[in-house]
Amino acid sequence: MPGQPASGNPAGGSGPGDPSGRSGPGGSAGRHDRAGRAGWLAELGRLAEVTGLVGLVVTQPLLDVLGRSPDFFLFHRADRGEILLLVALVALVPTVAVALLGALSRLAGRTTRSATHTLLVGLLLAALAVQVGRHGTPLRGVPLLLLAALAGAAGAAAHRRWRAPGRALRLAAAGPLLFVGLFVFASPTSTVVLPRGEGGATGVARPGNHPPVVVLVLDELPLVSLLGPDGRIDAARFPHFAELAGGSTWYRNATGVSGWTPYALPAMLTGRYPQRESAPHYSQYPDNLFTAFGGLYDVRAEESITRLCPPSRCEQPVSPEQGMGVLLRQAGGLLRQVTAPVDSRVDPEDSYRERTRAEAGIDAAEPVPADPKFRWDSLNDNQPARFTSFLAGLRPASRPTLHFLHLLMPHSPWAYLPSGVRYDAPDDLPNDGDGWTELARRRHLAQLGYTDRLIGETLRTLRATGLYDQSLLVVTADHGVSFTPGVQGRGMDAIRAAPGEVAWVPMFVKTPGQRAGRIDDRNWQHVDLLPTIADEAAIRLPWPVDGRSARQTPRAEAGKVFYDRPGQPIPITGGVPAPIAPPAPHPLVGTAVGDRPTDGTARVADLAGFGAVDPDTGRLPAAVWGDVPDEVPDGTPLAVAVNGRVGAVVPVVPRDAGGRRFAALLADDRLFHAGTNRLEVYRVAPDGTLRRLTLS
Repeated sequence: MPGQPASGNPAGGSGPGDPSGRSGPGGSAGRHDRAGRAGWLAELGRLAEVTGLVGLVVTQPLLDVLGRSPDFFLFHRADRGEILLLVALVALVPTVAVALLGALSRLAGRTTRSATHTLLVGLLLAALAVQVGRHGTPLRGVPLLLLAALAGAAGAAAHRRWRAPGRALRLAAAGPLLFVGLFVFASPTSTVVLPRGEGGATGVARPGNHPPVVVLVLDELPLVSLLGPDGRIDAARFPHFAELAGGSTWYRNATGVSGWTPYALPAMLTGRYPQRESAPHYSQYPDNLFTAFGGLYDVRAEESITRLCPPSRCEQPVSPEQGMGVLLRQAGGLLRQVTAPVDSRVDPEDSYRERTRAEAGIDAAEPVPADPKFRWDSLNDNQPARFTSFLAGLRPASRPTLHFLHLLMPHSPWAYLPSGVRYDAPDDLPNDGDGWTELARRRHLAQLGYTDRLIGETLRTLRATGLYDQSLLVVTADHGVSFTPGVQGRGMDAIRAAPGEVAWVPMFVKTPGQRAGRIDDRNWQHVDLLPTIADEAAIRLPWPVDGRSARQTPRAEAGKVFYDRPGQPIPITGGVPAPIAPPAPHPLVGTAVGDRPTDGTARVADLAGFGAVDPDTGRLPAAVWGDVPDEVPDGTPLAVAVNGRVGAVVPVVPRDAGGRRFAALLADDRLFHAGTNRLEVYRVAPDGTLRRLTLS
């Protein structure tokens, strides 16, 4: 009747049939809410599991490599904001991408979502198994991938069947935050991210002359690479190094302190042996050459993979390619190496390629030398920008000036012929193993020939500006490198087996007014560099050093020390290393090749590059690499000819990770001409006869 409730509920509340849809705690809406909350909790759990796995597969290994490589960020001149942004991207983007893929699968229903998550867990576990297996088993390549796939499948099945694996993965979700914290606050790179202080004691000027000081530090240059059969600089191959030696004091028994620039260069510029793993940064080495000279001298420093000169003392140098683009590209390359199922050299140094002056947009206008064989235009275009900036600063000034350049020459990656022409080659060509070690040494010597041209340019510029006679000129290298088969590189094996290649380096000091060359075989160690420069420039160092000035009595002891790790000196013995003969050219090199019968095939990369050669660009297809059928025995010599003349003879070797069985360097750019060039590869029989291979 009118005035009575429509239902029997005296309170007028909503019953089960209430059209508003509201219900009590036990109603369908309550069950729906609980199901919704459970669904979101399940999604959060899945997100945590993905976060933990991506952190172990991507974030941890990548930040570990970058955290141990502050020189990577110093070389690319990354500031704090760029480094932190890169870290954030490394920690977040892969996780978000994988999580988004899983979330999108919800659109297809709960069953599809669950199956997709299980698949993602299995794939990430397999990727983790690849990394663990590469470090803990001898398996590589396809066998390792198969083992990792089995591990991923088993892990996915266990995750689907039991709760414990999921709980463990959710706990691992805290990992990325921990990895980021270690990178920012505890890794060697933390110094670059959070630099502390800029101090550094200023040296005291002593009575005497304060000459212009010119210091050129080369990189990865063993003394033996410069030596001829008589133990002197090979003037035929390296005329400008020989010219330098003829007018300076050559400390022939000089050794670097470490095979790694982040340890070696600070030792050279502080006068102290490396004692701890620190970034080569002014906040970690506040007392150094630049701070000591900064009170009296105008400092013009061009550093490459260090930043020892504080901003208050140095102008910002011409820098290599920088910005987030290059950081992301290089980080992506490192990630591919970290996650690969094959051994890889995970080393950010692979990205240390100096920009050319053309790439940097630097004016190339220079007087042309009289030597018609000198490919001046090409050298001008290809000359590294850092070196160009250094040369531009070699001018007389009213105030004493310190000119400093650390140039990554002839350091790998090797890309230059002696003439200054550039060539391209795969980044992953092996440097060790049958055939590959000799190729690496040939490429090193070719780039050293180009470096010799740069030394000649330095001497020419100093003479042209009138600085040569006035200045204290120092030319050296921070360390060498071994090309001994089986121990190629600068690690402990190389130090033990070939110290003469790794530790002994060229060391030339030309004092003001010096004209005659002389040789001094005292026991020079590179901690002697700073005290020697300071003595010659009449600067008293305000801190104790381990080194000894060359003006002092030589060391009585003959032994030396070398550091593979800071604080762990390794005794090395021996004196001036004996010359190592350069790779002998094959008798076929330089000979003309006529018509030869065809027998066999070969695949050559970038064959099309020979179709439109333009030497005026300063680039040539001087590196040739490829593959031959398996039936061709290892050790079979192949002759590589351009335009009918043999430029190199190389052996067939076991196929490398890139599928290559041979590679050659055509170091004589006179083989090429503008336009279409003819590349031919011949199989050399034991009796010396040649059979041409059909190329594809």
